[in-house]
Amino acid sequence: MSALIHSDLPDLTLISKGKVRDIYSTSSPDHLLFVASDRISAYDVILKNGIPDKGKLLTQISLFWFNKLGDIIPNHFVTADIDAMPEEVRKYKNQLDGRAMLVRKAEVVPLEAIVRGYLAGSAWSEYKRTGTIHGIQVPQGLVEGEKLPKPLFTPSTKAEQGAHDENISPEQAAKLVGQDLYNEISTAALKLYTTAADYARTRGLILADTKFEFGLVPPTDESGRKTLILIDELLTPDSSRYWPVDGYKPGGAQPSFDKQFLRDWLVASGFRKGLESGPVGKEGEGWVIEESVVDGTKKRYAEAVQLLTS
Repeated sequence: MSALIHSDLPDLTLISKGKVRDIYSTSSPDHLLFVASDRISAYDVILKNGIPDKGKLLTQISLFWFNKLGDIIPNHFVTADIDAMPEEVRKYKNQLDGRAMLVRKAEVVPLEAIVRGYLAGSAWSEYKRTGTIHGIQVPQGLVEGEKLPKPLFTPSTKAEQGAHDENISPEQAAKLVGQDLYNEISTAALKLYTTAADYARTRGLILADTKFEFGLVPPTDESGRKTLILIDELLTPDSSRYWPVDGYKPGGAQPSFDKQFLRDWLVASGFRKGLESGPVGKEGEGWVIEESVVDGTKKRYAEAVQLLTS
């Protein structure tokens, strides 16, 4: 089965092409079409080939979490039923079924809302250097993979495609979006994380960290205050670090159901920033994932979906 790298919807207007999602306008002025491709990125670089059906797996897990966490905060999801979407979308049902969502338009908040429950990734790198996480003081003597005393809201900037998100302090984030909105986002993000992490553990998974994105929609009452909603994907292996509970042992890297398998292969193959494409890249035209790594990555995504949703 081949991967869907680029969606092909000539009768719709493509308004954004991200690392994974293609976003189209629709005949409905209030809605957008999100299409989850099978593209995969690592270190902010989109790899040459994709992971077959990855977009469908991401959509499945996002829909599960949108439904499960909907009582905490509203979200942008409208429907995943292609037959219920605008007419110009329905003609592409064979291509879109299982990987498309009709969503509500929102004003994107320019903040990556990251919540960390365990010491891993860039948080571990910073902690080794400075003893802090996003500038936040945490206890000394922690080891890689250790559970933090309490989950931390650790924001970052939203970078353009190909650029790195920048970890920032809570104080910087509050200046960026305003203190009131920052407080609302951090409160919602922490509640979403703790609720999801508690559930994941009952399914044999540790939710080590995750990234949320938020948007604002017009007010529905006379207050004139915009409503905060969840947007984009939700708690997928692309945006979250899932570890198996069995065998969890702090003090090093953990087995993972996310993209770490792919990242490890890239590094072992000699990848570093600056070698992502061009004549110095693998095969001279960007990095191509080996078939065994494609299969291994898909297997990990599929297992995470099954454990969480079955």
